[in-house]
Amino acid sequence: MTGTTARDGKRVAGGGWRRVWRALGPGLITGAADDDPSGIATYSQAGAQLGYALNWTILLTFPLTAAVQEISARIGRTTGKGIAGNIREHYPGWLLQPIVLLLVIANTINIGADVGAMGNAAALLAGGPQLVYVVGFGVVCTTLEITMPYGRYAAVLKWLTLALFAYFGTLMVIKVPWEEVAIGLVLPTFSWQASFWTMVLAIFGTTISPYLFFWRASQEVEETEAIVERKPLVDKPKQGPDAINRIRLDTVVGMAFSNLVALAIIVTSAATLNANGITDIDTASQAAEALRPIAGPFAFAVFTLGIVGTGLLAVPVLAGAAAYALAEARKWPLGLARQPRQAKAFYATIAVATLGGAMINFAPINPIKALIFSAVVNGVVAVPIMAIMMHMTANPKIMAAGCALPAGPRR
Repeated sequence: MTGTTARDGKRVAGGGWRRVWRALGPGLITGAADDDPSGIATYSQAGAQLGYALNWTILLTFPLTAAVQEISARIGRTTGKGIAGNIREHYPGWLLQPIVLLLVIANTINIGADVGAMGNAAALLAGGPQLVYVVGFGVVCTTLEITMPYGRYAAVLKWLTLALFAYFGTLMVIKVPWEEVAIGLVLPTFSWQASFWTMVLAIFGTTISPYLFFWRASQEVEETEAIVERKPLVDKPKQGPDAINRIRLDTVVGMAFSNLVALAIIVTSAATLNANGITDIDTASQAAEALRPIAGPFAFAVFTLGIVGTGLLAVPVLAGAAAYALAEARKWPLGLARQPRQAKAFYATIAVATLGGAMINFAPINPIKALIFSAVVNGVVAVPIMAIMMHMTANPKIMAAGCALPAGPRR
């Protein structure tokens, strides 16, 4: 089917898959960024240690992540403000400040782990010192996010999501016992061992990360400001049905894609590493290196390139989420659509978070322990943020017409 269709205040030309692709944006990018190198390490650990026993967690986390992401998007699209902006305006300051501080710290540590994994992956593929690549990736990510116009940069991030197809490619060149995969997916198995439940919590913590809430809401705000026809739904409630339909499609596709990639990584690790007695994996790069003698150089190369590609997507999202939250909390000018001179503190936060995270790799800090600390911080922050978001959506003073928008098509 071809033609031109109105989508959330914007005319979208084309038909079929082209229309779907053009309707996707913040939700797809957010979902793909969830599978960052740190997430790849977690899923690799799950498959290597426990085989297919945790496949069911991917089914369980999908509706949870999709629901939280849709709520985040609705808040941004309806109010024209991000999560931190709404908390600052409607809740006490003592609640916002520690949340933002912990978010910035956790994101910076996570950036360090991701850039370190990217550096290791590049060194495995091309040779040379890992730290040189770490600096290079840090500089590239910072430069592109600060200097590239928002529309073009959003398109780059969107195309980078295709890097995740590398993990489907890896599955195609290894031998997978699909019957065991299916059993692990639909028949949950449990263990009383602490390591089992630690891994379950790690998967939940990886898929439901606070930085994704802030990023998604703020990207909806950016998209609303970038498209002339769009207005916050509190001002233009008639755009609501189209907006919610687009948000839902974008969210479901993005989070489904994210969870399928996570499942592919678990299955790859289970079918290769666990099946050959390799159960001790700490990083995504270790998983890739262990994969080479078992699955061959092609599977190794594809898996490793996927680490670099997802890192190039996830690092800007982590830095951007920290900058949005801090700028809204401090009432700074913000937004990737602004020129650097118009939002100096916002862009400085992006640079400090990205380059500061990269510098962690030069410090005598165990990156795995730092990442565990980051995961704990994320777990502490996620619960109150989700509770606040639920309260926001039920508060007509904040959401106005947006809290009662119909989910179906406009009649």
